Amino acid sequence: MRASLIWKSVLTNNWLQKTITLPAFQRGFHLVTEHICDQLPELQKVHIGQLHLWLQHTSASLTINENADPTVRSDLEAWFNHTVLEENSYYTHTYEGRDDMPAHIKSSLLGCEVTIPIKEGQLQLGVWQGIILGEHRNSGGNRRIVATVQGLWR
Repeated sequence: MRASLIWKSVLTNNWLQKTITLPAFQRGFHLVTEHICDQLPELQKVHIGQLHLWLQHTSASLTINENADPTVRSDLEAWFNHTVLEENSYYTHTYEGRDDMPAHIKSSLLGCEVTIPIKEGQLQLGVWQGIILGEHRNSGGNRRIVATVQGLWR
């Protein structure tokens, strides 16, 4: 009986889920690690676990990449703009502007989710790693991320 109570506690009480809203960013790649951590003070209570971030949009993306040199982010933007051109006659999804279909393609290439380990209240990102939002629209607006924390809490 006692083991089942322990497992019930482990399976039901070690989760947190909340929606984070990021401010509107201009088109490009933006370091958002601090924005996310500031809205998740509960991370400090996690002994060991993981943070899963799910971006609720189809024209932006999440990735882990360089956190120190901003030229990496501008180079990413340049490469994606060179690779996924806006002026393609074969796009049929053009109702929301010429940047819309390319934004969907870029989002599909990078994805809308990342999972990061947590240890002793800290995200276990490498020294040069940060959470990057790829804003692929000229005017994307605020972006919502569902943050799910699972782990052993202190």
